[in-house]
Amino acid sequence: MYYGHKKPLDFRGKIILLVDDGAATGSTLLSSINLIHLKNPVEIVVALPVASNSAYKKIKQSPYIHRVICLLIPSNFNTVGQFYENFNQVKDEEVIQWLKKTAENLSMSNLNT
Repeated sequence: MYYGHKKPLDFRGKIILLVDDGAATGSTLLSSINLIHLKNPVEIVVALPVASNSAYKKIKQSPYIHRVICLLIPSNFNTVGQFYENFNQVKDEEVIQWLKKTAENLSMSNLNT
C-alpha cells in the first residue's frame, strides 16, 4: 500500500538510518533491521529518542546494526508513550501523503543538482 506502483528501494551499498519513535521491547525494530539487512546495505544506523534499558541492550547486540543513537534510556521506563505529550497513532493515509511529499521533494532536489 505504501509503495503504490513503485518498486521497493534498493539498499545495496547505502547507509540506512532507521528512526523509530522509541523502543519498549525492541522486537519490532529488530524485525525491520533483519529485513533491511537482507537488502545488503553498507551500514545500518538506528536512532531513537527513548528506549527501555533491555530494548537498548538487545538492539545494540544485533550483528546487523553498526551504530545506535538513543537520547534517553530512563530507569522508570514503562511505555514509549509516557515520554510524549501527544502519542497518537499515525493513519496509513497520512503516511502515504508524507511519502508522496518526500518523493516530490527528492525529485525537485535532483532536478536542481
